[in-house]
Amino acid sequence: MDTDREHAQQLLNLLAPDQIAAVVHVMEVMLDPLARKLANAPPEDEEITGEEQRAAAEAREWLKHNLPISHEEVLAELGLTMADWERMGKTPLPDKPHRSGHK
Repeated sequence: MDTDREHAQQLLNLLAPDQIAAVVHVMEVMLDPLARKLANAPPEDEEITGEEQRAAAEAREWLKHNLPISHEEVLAELGLTMADWERMGKTPLPDKPHRSGHK
């Protein structure tokens, strides 16, 4: 009997190009360590405060009368581009020493 890898290859050979692109994206997400952590994270179980509910309602009301602000526009106001954003996401933060001076 075929191995799972061989079976997957046989199935991939039957897909249209746009379907292959979708499968590749799913596989990339599956292999991304952050995406795996987020997928395996427990569901949000904290109570939503009244303040948070009011803020969300205010945002929804604002969107009824205004166009959403794109991520690119926000970055541009900060003098950044999407390339800057992507690079920042891949750059590890420097280690910060604890207040006691020990790591």
